[in-house]
Amino acid sequence: MKVVDFSEREASKLKRFLPSLLAVIVFSPLFALSAAANETESVTLEKIARTKTITIGHRTDELPFSYVTPDGVVRGYSIDICQRIADHVRDALKLDGLKINYVVATPGTRFVLVKSGKIDMECSATTNNAERREQVAFSYPHFITATRFVSKKSSNLNSIKDLSGRTVASTTGTINIAQLQNVNRSQKLNISVAITKVNSEAFSMVENDRASAFVMDDVLLAAHVAFSKTPEDYAISRETFGPPEPYGILLPKGDDAFKALVNEALFTMFTGGEIETIYNKWFMSPVPPDNRNFNLPLSSELKAAFKEPKEYLQ
Repeated sequence: MKVVDFSEREASKLKRFLPSLLAVIVFSPLFALSAAANETESVTLEKIARTKTITIGHRTDELPFSYVTPDGVVRGYSIDICQRIADHVRDALKLDGLKINYVVATPGTRFVLVKSGKIDMECSATTNNAERREQVAFSYPHFITATRFVSKKSSNLNSIKDLSGRTVASTTGTINIAQLQNVNRSQKLNISVAITKVNSEAFSMVENDRASAFVMDDVLLAAHVAFSKTPEDYAISRETFGPPEPYGILLPKGDDAFKALVNEALFTMFTGGEIETIYNKWFMSPVPPDNRNFNLPLSSELKAAFKEPKEYLQ
């Protein structure tokens, strides 16, 4: 995983409007973040200040990151993080209050919603990669995952090659489906790829034996298994379709001041230890509405990412 320290990357971006402070910025990440956040040329921050509203894009079924409970409440690990980011934005803009407006953002609509300004942040489980950074921006990573497949144990599918000639489901607009199709072509597996709109539909295809496997981020597969009627019936592959990749908060491209303020909030959350409380709430404790526990301890990779927050640029 290639990373660049924020102090080096952001200093170059801020050079055109903070020349007198460059020497300080290079050696002080938090100062650089604060300075950028105070820059007035931010469409997003201007809109938030004017409307006293921040708009968050969310999923309906991406447990435990971003979902809606039966009583209509938007919840999740990423949502908790973004709510704290909203508090930080409110304080930085010196607002007496800040309303959060929630908008559903599916894998197929999330980029359009961010680019059009209809949402200010997308808070779910979105993988950061170079291709996506051509059209949007990402915050510091708040989770690290890899693409695997889930299948029924009775199918005895232990490797990617075992999927040869079978129907395999994945969700439109995701990195996972691209990785599946690349492996399918390169290894000539003759997999029939079933494309679904949402993750729950893809997992349902495996549940109902309409697909042999479902390809997705391993943590999301673990969520579907944990909340299924018979968790013991499923197995998640050890083999991955690609290297580990980070999730980030999706942000408007080119709005450096807003991105800096978001990263400032994350820097404080990560290095101050608050993120571990949030993590344990969603991955080591019963999760509503069914109070199932993922029992997924914090990985060494994620601990390192929290200890020294850096941009992912690979």
